[in-house]
Amino acid sequence: MYVRFPLSLRNVEDLLFERGIDLCHETVRLWWNRFGPLFAADIRRQRVQRMRGFPHWRWHLDEMYVRLNGEMVYLWRAVDHEGEVLESYVTKKRDKAAALRFMKKTLKRHGQTDKIVTDGLRCYPAAMKDLGNLECREVGRYLNNRVENSHLPFRRRERAMQRFRQMKSLQKFAAVHASFHNHFNSERHLVDRQTFKLRRSAALAEWQSLMG
Repeated sequence: MYVRFPLSLRNVEDLLFERGIDLCHETVRLWWNRFGPLFAADIRRQRVQRMRGFPHWRWHLDEMYVRLNGEMVYLWRAVDHEGEVLESYVTKKRDKAAALRFMKKTLKRHGQTDKIVTDGLRCYPAAMKDLGNLECREVGRYLNNRVENSHLPFRRRERAMQRFRQMKSLQKFAAVHASFHNHFNSERHLVDRQTFKLRRSAALAEWQSLMG
């Protein structure tokens, strides 16, 4: 509940109390810190197994500003053609070295892809040249709208949490939140009601299996 919805730890405490579960909000914090990454890793592993070797797999790369104790840091994000967040990576700088570390991490976890869409930032071609996949790069107006729109759920969560205070907690929460959002994102605005209900039921069934 804490990771999936824009709730505070005390909101979750109150909601659980209404259901007859009396605990402290610090217990919720301990639960999310311990089990959140485990569930997120299982969701991500299943996604990677399904998508590896998928024809015409296209990635969209972008970076966004995140305020951390008054300082601006960069949250790099890789999103595929279906809007699923593949990777989130936090750095203090936005240069070739940061882009190279981010892309190496994404490629190691998810394998190769046919096309990589980026904006006009010059650190992307510089990093891709070192990786030897510069021919996969695509740049164009409106081509990267997929990753630009994927920032919105994270921004809503950031406001609910009143921003972050440490890079470590930002990196951890961004990665976990992305996996949870991928799992429960049924794109209800793109499908009819019956299809949405089927997808939601399937996501909940798979979620219960993961927790079991």
